[in-house]
Amino acid sequence: MTTVDARPIIAAGGEPFEKIMAAVSELADSDELVVLAPFEPVPLEGLLSSQGFVYEAVPIGGGDWQVTFTRQP
Repeated sequence: MTTVDARPIIAAGGEPFEKIMAAVSELADSDELVVLAPFEPVPLEGLLSSQGFVYEAVPIGGGDWQVTFTRQP
């Protein structure tokens, strides 16, 4: 499992997209990617869904979300 915590990047005014996509490119077929974000990353969910991933988005409190992406078999 690979985790990208986008919250500090976004809090600092940055954009975590490149870091997330770099993590995606390094995933093995059976690996999961967990993204922690200060909001539900709906555009990212759509993008990765179109690339063959399924996801589970769970609010974890304080407005933060944990989204787990897994490649479809």
